Amino acid sequence: MMDRSCPGVVEPILELLDGKWTLLLLFELFNGTRRFGELRRKLQPISPKTLTDRLRLLEEKGIVTRTLYPGVPLHVEYELTECGKGLQPIFVAMWTWTQEYGAYLRKETDEAQKV
Repeated sequence: MMDRSCPGVVEPILELLDGKWTLLLLFELFNGTRRFGELRRKLQPISPKTLTDRLRLLEEKGIVTRTLYPGVPLHVEYELTECGKGLQPIFVAMWTWTQEYGAYLRKETDEAQKV
């Protein structure tokens, strides 16, 4: 049984993960440090503005670090902080759940689209 205060306790992380592209962005960063251009290519068709907004929010929340490397050409790299890496078990749990119940969800979606 879950604690009745649970929704209020997990609300901040739900708000963070709720943004469009955020889950996919984090998934990419679980695979290592990425440059802005790499993230943009991997997350097509994300706009540069949306990617920038998501990265800034994750940086503000202490989930991602941004490292600027001066020089020509200038480049920026993003990587997960220890706090950000701590989100990985959530993704593992979602993957496990999808492996067990995902076929049912896909079947329901397919049937709804046929109607």
